[in-house]
Amino acid sequence: MERGTAGVTYQTVDKQYFEQRQLQRHAGLFSLWMMGVGAVVAGEYSGWNIGLAQGGFGGMLLAALIIGFMYICLCCSIGEMSAALPHTGGAYSFSRTALGPWGGFTTGLAENIEFVLAPAANMFFMSSYLAAIFGTPQSALPLWWVAGYVVMLGLSLRGLELSMKVVIYVTVAAIAVLVFFFVVAIPHVDFFRYALNIGAAADGPAALADGNGPWLPFGFTGVMLALPFGVYMFLAVEQLPLTAEEAKNPTRDMPRALILSIVTLIALALGVLFFSASIPHGAHAMGSSGEPLLDGFRTIFGDGWAKLLASVAVLGLAASFFAGSFASGRNIYSLSRAGYLPTALSVTGARTKTPNRALATGSAMALLMLLVVWYLGGENNVAFMGGFLVSMIVFAGMVSYILQSIAYLRLRTLYASIARPFASPLGKFGAYATILICIVTLAYQFFDPLYRWAAIAAAVWYAIGLAYFAFYRRHRLVLSPEEEFAVSGGSLGHPEREG
Repeated sequence: MERGTAGVTYQTVDKQYFEQRQLQRHAGLFSLWMMGVGAVVAGEYSGWNIGLAQGGFGGMLLAALIIGFMYICLCCSIGEMSAALPHTGGAYSFSRTALGPWGGFTTGLAENIEFVLAPAANMFFMSSYLAAIFGTPQSALPLWWVAGYVVMLGLSLRGLELSMKVVIYVTVAAIAVLVFFFVVAIPHVDFFRYALNIGAAADGPAALADGNGPWLPFGFTGVMLALPFGVYMFLAVEQLPLTAEEAKNPTRDMPRALILSIVTLIALALGVLFFSASIPHGAHAMGSSGEPLLDGFRTIFGDGWAKLLASVAVLGLAASFFAGSFASGRNIYSLSRAGYLPTALSVTGARTKTPNRALATGSAMALLMLLVVWYLGGENNVAFMGGFLVSMIVFAGMVSYILQSIAYLRLRTLYASIARPFASPLGKFGAYATILICIVTLAYQFFDPLYRWAAIAAAVWYAIGLAYFAFYRRHRLVLSPEEEFAVSGGSLGHPEREG
């Protein structure tokens, strides 16, 4: 027996289907808070600094403030939706309920691209740190990538509860490293000399030996071009709702954890921007660094001590790598459980209830993309590879945020009567502000001649995924909790009521 709706067809599955796809609840508020920070904290270690070359210190600062405001708006909207729809599908679940199967898959696919590539970028930046610490040649970076994914998958085999504990411990250590850097950098700060040492030249940013340059060396355009790198300082915090079916009390804790996470990340982002740029050798050098925090420690302590401290700093990148990889697995798990991806990918471990197949699939996709970008030009230009990956991630993230904000607005209208344990204090204004900032960020990605091809590459991936759904998977869906909730108008499929 099959049932169809909105151009899709549902297949009938037996009780055993869902028995093979179960998760365990074990995460409280503090765990969720640290998971939210851990998913992003690598963005304070590497990747963001390329924005200094795009907009100078002032341009990057304004970009970070604009994007930070956008994420506050987004987290408030997501917090309301995650409390009302506490499914592990996260963004896909929100859009599926508000925008139908096509809207659900379109949003889930955008998140899939983002969550596959975000830990891949973190692994790339982490390998750059590890190569600097251990003195391995740049040509050996792919070996670090393989080793990282092997460790992550090995950890997942022990169960998600243990994996989450590891992420929490590592995240706390990563935050401590950043705060330590802020404190030891204070005696070396000379803001006007170092943070403002970027000037505009015909061929790009020029170093000003005595500093005291303009706040906006590239004008308003520089601010706009720095937006994608501001995004990287906060990107992936929105993955937190993917843990809803593993949270002890998602309707209460998820909104709180989202807001606590973004406030923490904004404070860390402003601190790392100010202190990294305000010490020798300043913003110009940081704008092209592959490991900015390591370079900051080198400036303060010299090369020997810097390597020791950087080995601890790798924890920040590891936290985001692990958290992002698990999010990628949960995204694939939820889309697979509902039939948007091959259903075999959502089978969980009999003992640990861990979606190992989904994790392995996301890891394989990430490694493939790392190798493709590496051989397309990253091998000879580390800064280019980092920027290319960040630009692809930002493109997918912006598409996802726009769709989630539209879903929020639609849910407010179509499902006005469903229980909302948390209501966004910014309401519809927050959703409209998110959409506007995302559109501007997307548009300016295509103004950058170096990274526009990254956005195009992400768009091609997106188009291939949509074609796969249109011509094949839309006739093989399953009434998972997210689908049942949407099809029944919210009367069925609520994990907490039926758990």
